[in-house]
Amino acid sequence: MVEPLSDSFESADSMVYGRLMRAWDLVGPSSKPELPENADGVYVLSRVTLGADIKIVSPILDAMKRRFPASRIVFVGNRKSAELFECDSRIEHLEANYPRSGSVAERIGFAEQLRRQFAGPKVIVIDPDSRISQLGLVPLCDPSRHFHFPSRTVGGDGPANLTSLVQSWLLEMFRIQGKAYIAPAAQAADAPHFAAVSLGVGGNDSKRLPGNFEARLLGELGSQFPALWVDRGAGGEEAGRVTAAVEASGVANKVRYWEGSFAAFASIISQSRFYAGYDSAGQHAAAACGVPLFSVFAGAPSERFENRWTPSGPGTVHSVSIRTHSADECIAELAKATAMIKL
Repeated sequence: MVEPLSDSFESADSMVYGRLMRAWDLVGPSSKPELPENADGVYVLSRVTLGADIKIVSPILDAMKRRFPASRIVFVGNRKSAELFECDSRIEHLEANYPRSGSVAERIGFAEQLRRQFAGPKVIVIDPDSRISQLGLVPLCDPSRHFHFPSRTVGGDGPANLTSLVQSWLLEMFRIQGKAYIAPAAQAADAPHFAAVSLGVGGNDSKRLPGNFEARLLGELGSQFPALWVDRGAGGEEAGRVTAAVEASGVANKVRYWEGSFAAFASIISQSRFYAGYDSAGQHAAAACGVPLFSVFAGAPSERFENRWTPSGPGTVHSVSIRTHSADECIAELAKATAMIKL
């Protein structure tokens, strides 16, 4: 039950989650934190998922670097997420491999073990509604030093995007804003004027459109761009599905496959002229880099979820939902989006 409730952005589900976790005596901080003028260390928790670490955590890291220019800024998360900021010399990494498939007791124990890392009166913890803290319910330090961004409830039931919500929260709590960014190790793309594509859904097939949609998407992109970089994901079934879509697209001769870390593919996305994919981490990497993008939302639990997670950045964003668009209409919208790109 914990994972689906954590993933939901419905207010009612957030309330259910809070009531459920009280069985483990988790109630979260009871007092407002105090903003110090200086800090020896600023620990920023990962959201555990790559897309959220770009969309929500990276603006926090960006803001903290400027708010505390002489402090250690430490990203607390797994290696895959940390690689997104590998080339940022201001960001240190504290390895924290959250037991996402473990029991509730194991997850809470994991957070309690981390608490020892955050000792000290001049250390603050910034919690972006992380699974590590069970969405802010496990106290990781004294409440006066625990800054929690309540991403599931902030903004009420309104349509605000998480990008604007986290920036408003930063301004309120720290009197400064931050922008989403990535700083992975550079990966040579070796192709001019290409589009980057990710059809991965993290094992959640409800995020996909069935039939030949993926082959049609690739075919449309191949008709507009001289080269395509296509991520084959983590291998296995997903890689086979992506390969089959490429072979059916009619543009296989233009495709280069990526098989490697997401951070390295994010570097490739940053060099692309256009990005296309489902609701996943790739869309947020493109948005952070100002790359024009086309994103398809399928399987989202609610309209509020789509509003919260639609990519937002300095580049052009075309986002479509299968609640309002058929597969044919999605392809037509993709054609409109690519027509705006000047090669």
